[in-house]
Amino acid sequence: MRLWSIHPKYLDAKGLVALWREGLLAQNVLHNKTKGYKNHPQLIRFKNTQDPQSAIECYLHSVVDEADKRGYKFNRDKILSNKQCHTIHVNSKQLSYEFTHLLNKLKTRDPERYQKLEALKEIETHPLFEKIEGPVEDWEII
Repeated sequence: MRLWSIHPKYLDAKGLVALWREGLLAQNVLHNKTKGYKNHPQLIRFKNTQDPQSAIECYLHSVVDEADKRGYKFNRDKILSNKQCHTIHVNSKQLSYEFTHLLNKLKTRDPERYQKLEALKEIETHPLFEKIEGPVEDWEII
């Protein structure tokens, strides 16, 4: 499971579809609708919010918004609610790590997208996140 901190606009089609599916799985975990993945490290930052269920739902809304921009037909009704969103901090080094991780995937999977993204100096966060200075997160599996 990878719940990206970077903006979904950077993902290729395969990555965006995977993010949608993994986000829906995370939603099910945080709503106690599945027995698996309960202790997955990617869920820690959502669990550390005041309202983890609302946080993942806000996360998913931004993913489906990106899908809509691309003309994809993700089912918005799968998001369980639409509550108020509160930003979650993401460390600057975590953001850089994830962007590099994506670039490594795109090198072979989508070389054209890789070439467009590799020169970026500023990496935009997923709309749920706010960048702060800091290291790669402790929960990240490197």
